[in-house]
Amino acid sequence: MNFIKNLLKKQKYNTELLTAGQEPFLSAVAEKINVFFELIKIRITILVSFTTALGYFLASGNPGFGFIFPVAGIFLLACSSAALNQYQEQKTDILMERTKNRPIPSGKISGISVLVISLILLLAGSALLFFGANVPALLTGLLTYLWYNGLYTPLKKKTALAIIPGSLVGALPPIAGWLAAGGSITDIKIIVVASYFFIWQIPHFWLLLLMYGDDFRKGGFPVLTDKYPAEFIKKITFVLLTATVIMGASMPMFGISIYLLSAVLVYSASLLMFYVTFTFYLSKHLTRKEIIRTFVSINLYTLILITIYSADKLFYLL
Repeated sequence: MNFIKNLLKKQKYNTELLTAGQEPFLSAVAEKINVFFELIKIRITILVSFTTALGYFLASGNPGFGFIFPVAGIFLLACSSAALNQYQEQKTDILMERTKNRPIPSGKISGISVLVISLILLLAGSALLFFGANVPALLTGLLTYLWYNGLYTPLKKKTALAIIPGSLVGALPPIAGWLAAGGSITDIKIIVVASYFFIWQIPHFWLLLLMYGDDFRKGGFPVLTDKYPAEFIKKITFVLLTATVIMGASMPMFGISIYLLSAVLVYSASLLMFYVTFTFYLSKHLTRKEIIRTFVSINLYTLILITIYSADKLFYLL
């Protein structure tokens, strides 16, 4: 009995040592994963992959599992682009409250490491698109990459209107998915879808500007509120929000959805978004809470549209 008791005590002691040794290791792994997710801006890049999938599903006559390669390829390119952007903006990120805790300015990772990660993701994403999709999809993905990091990122330092040409970045991923499935670039369906994501990007950013204008100024970025009154920006944002909802609600008219239920769900979501948009416009004193509510709503509306239109086409193909 004493032998068994001693054996059990020894086993318990060894287990405690092993657990104690595992906890720091697991914490370190979790921290590295969190840093990686911050680096690649996981919420944005996941949305990019969703829009790519939407384009693919709309063009495909039989998606099967073929969508995985273009979606994963564009996702990896978006992750690489996000990491490179953080390397490019590390000196301004450290000046702003919103971004000072990002991986590079907070010292969680070195700039050189970020460049290596970005390069690996770029090569992996390009390979997936080349071998798993087609050349048009690869070229569209690389154009998006160059447009974001080569044009939009430096242009933000030059003009507060950089988001207008920069919004092309939001329009290209669904085009990449569409082309990967063999769709024609002149098809009205993809033109309407791409136009929606182009327009949506602008009020999305200007709402951020209304929330973090002072922070952008600290980072040395030109701010619209320095040139125009906040009320004027609110009106322009309202117009663009309205245009975004109209474009989203008009998609069933171009054959982007097949089922009546899908159209009903889209129109219902659009009516709710119209209500939020008009509430935003009619606010006499635009509070931070109202801006955040509108910002979250337009992003949620976009996610709902992606889900409805993707599910509609998938159910039809099944």
